[in-house]
Amino acid sequence: MIAIIGGSGFESFDGFVVKEKLEVETPFGAPSTGLKRVLLDGKEVLFLSRHGENHELTPSEINYRANIFALKKAGTRGVVSVSAVGSLKAEHAPGNLVIPLQFFDRTKGVRKSSFCGEGVVGHVSLAHPVCEAAAKKVFEAARALKVPASLGGTYVCMEGPQFSTYAESIHYRSLGGDVIGMTNFPEVALAREAGMTYLPLSFVTDYDCWDTSRPHVTLEEVVRIMRGNNEKAYTLLKELVKKEDLLQGCECGGQGLKAGLMTDFNRLTPNQQEWMRVLQD
Repeated sequence: MIAIIGGSGFESFDGFVVKEKLEVETPFGAPSTGLKRVLLDGKEVLFLSRHGENHELTPSEINYRANIFALKKAGTRGVVSVSAVGSLKAEHAPGNLVIPLQFFDRTKGVRKSSFCGEGVVGHVSLAHPVCEAAAKKVFEAARALKVPASLGGTYVCMEGPQFSTYAESIHYRSLGGDVIGMTNFPEVALAREAGMTYLPLSFVTDYDCWDTSRPHVTLEEVVRIMRGNNEKAYTLLKELVKKEDLLQGCECGGQGLKAGLMTDFNRLTPNQQEWMRVLQD
């Protein structure tokens, strides 16, 4: 089962056929509204609107743990994350797709970034948070569809909801950042803990404020770019769900808390054991 998490500009896709709206409670609270089983070109997938059905949640208010847990419990093996981002490099033009393989966390510690804590200790590796073999398949599919795309680079995740200051933007570029957004962390880390493949599709809407040679982007321009990005994303998603081999050979499933739990499972409370079984499945 593949799950699609849609961010800003990707809260819905006109071609989705909704089979069922899901109301899910998790041990970590309620996930974002808008969790659905949908048909995409005849293939059943899960879809979650990250910011809620009506875009009512700021990046800091999203219950990332509940979102990932709900998708895992529903049988998800791989997450395709579709997000709007700003560009930190000239070559990543508005309208382009970037498939980052690395992340730089610049959030402020207000987000729950792990399922561990309160008597549960585990450590998982985030050295390579994205499966490169699966990401290459996404990149090849994008190129075949003539979607301007690049594979690799670093996604800088900031807290928001304000955009960067000029000084911050220059700093992020000096760190080697390619794109900047507000939501892929801790989402990617939690997906790793849950043993799920995470594939980030970062669609550029504008250049971040480092480039003073360009006028500041307007909301009208961003909305126009978002509309075009939504169409590109839908076309690409239709192709990806057809790929029976998209997750073939991916080893992300064995790198989560299934292997990284340090606390003796038998010492967990019955409730903790119950939800840990879901994450380790």
